[in-house]
Amino acid sequence: MEILGPTETELAQGIEYIVKYKNNGNILLEKPKVIFEYPKNSIEISGPEGNSLRQEKELPDIYPGEEKTVSFKARLLGKENEAKTAKAWLSYQPKNLKARYESATTFTTLIKSVPLTFEFDIPSKIDSGKENLFTLNYFSNLNYPLSDLRIKIEYPDGFEFKESRPKSLGDNEWEIPFLNKTEGGRIEISGTLNGGLGENKIFRASLGVWQGGEFILLKETAWGVQIVQPSIFISQRINDSPQYVANPGEYLHYEISFKNTGDKGLENLFLAVQLNKEIFDFNAVQAGSGRVQKDSGSIIWDTASLPSLKIFPAMEEGGVDFWIKLKDDLPQSPVISTKISVGLAQEEFINKINTNFSLSQKEYYNQGPFKNSGPIPPQAGQPTSYTISWQIQNSYNDVKNLKVKAILPAQARLTGELLPNNAKFTFDQASREIVWEAGDLAIRAESPEIFFQIAFTPDNSQRGQTPKLLSGVKIIGDDNWTGQSVQSSASDIDTSLPDDPTIGPGQGIVQ
Repeated sequence: MEILGPTETELAQGIEYIVKYKNNGNILLEKPKVIFEYPKNSIEISGPEGNSLRQEKELPDIYPGEEKTVSFKARLLGKENEAKTAKAWLSYQPKNLKARYESATTFTTLIKSVPLTFEFDIPSKIDSGKENLFTLNYFSNLNYPLSDLRIKIEYPDGFEFKESRPKSLGDNEWEIPFLNKTEGGRIEISGTLNGGLGENKIFRASLGVWQGGEFILLKETAWGVQIVQPSIFISQRINDSPQYVANPGEYLHYEISFKNTGDKGLENLFLAVQLNKEIFDFNAVQAGSGRVQKDSGSIIWDTASLPSLKIFPAMEEGGVDFWIKLKDDLPQSPVISTKISVGLAQEEFINKINTNFSLSQKEYYNQGPFKNSGPIPPQAGQPTSYTISWQIQNSYNDVKNLKVKAILPAQARLTGELLPNNAKFTFDQASREIVWEAGDLAIRAESPEIFFQIAFTPDNSQRGQTPKLLSGVKIIGDDNWTGQSVQSSASDIDTSLPDDPTIGPGQGIVQ
């Protein structure tokens, strides 16, 4: 005997096991019985006996040379790449003998795909003791509804829980009664994280279902953050920020402050600011009383241009400011190096420059990987489906944790069509926010692209209009070089279909 079935499957996908048996002898086998044991944590769907993981079936006598099969159906629950083993036994009694004999076999199936998105949305750097919002997103693109879900979060040492939305069980567990395909949500947690400067902290979370009093793990995720706490004595602010991360071609407003922290006054000081002229446009400098020296890339103030430097008492504070423009074309992983000298005191500040990335959006009806349906022009009260394409372009620096977010209007829904089908794609029904977790993107890597389908049913109030299909579109990512979150906005998408050459002008207006 043997078990035939799929070697790989998707989480909770219906599969069929075929138990094949044959009498290879010359004697009639009487009173045969097959016992089939489903893999652990299965959902049995083959018979009227309910969800029993062990099934027995009486079989007709097996004649010499006769070969037959019996079928068992199930859905497998477990995490990605988990192996699930089914077992089968066939017992029988050879004719004219009282003894019973038994044959046994097994079959293993791998849960290759778990189309659930389960990701933290947390800054990678956090100030110690400062209250923050920690978010965990979840989304299902599974062709089977899940019930009795439970989310558990394991906090790092030093975390203090304040509140969450929705309310938790205790402070680290949440119940999700039901989750259908294309449904999702988020858990928002307010709290503080305490730790030493530079210390790394890890958040962990697990998503699973309860079955027979046992928690079955389906998905798990982890996210690391670093504790930061800057401190300086000669301070510098760029565009009103002490740790400003600039953008190519941007005008920068420098504010430099200095303080005599000693117990004695100082006399006849000078202030010099040295900048790396390769990245600055020194033809666009406004330095007030400071002297600009283009050849050396510096700006200088002395007692003539800044009288307060002549006599500078203990605990006294002073400052200067100037404007300068960054060049549009910059080298890879560029930095702003600012060397400041006040008398004999010196300090160097490094400010990094963000990458440039943008989102290319396209929408189709007669093109793209999915078949769309519905009236064009759109009709009030009738659904029309549209294919949306998002593609990310990046320059200058490697980027990680790229996310594209947008708001889906109340008249629209996701159909579940998604390419690639393993993309990390979530939808929060309460806020109507779509999130694509695009992952990491190196400078020279191929631009990631995703396709998804929206079904839109305009209402009567939208007749004569080209309603929005997506609004508030933005792309967010962590610049590996700057360590900062970079954000760029994109235009809204409406029903006009400008990217589909088969759709003429005016065919996006609701009739």
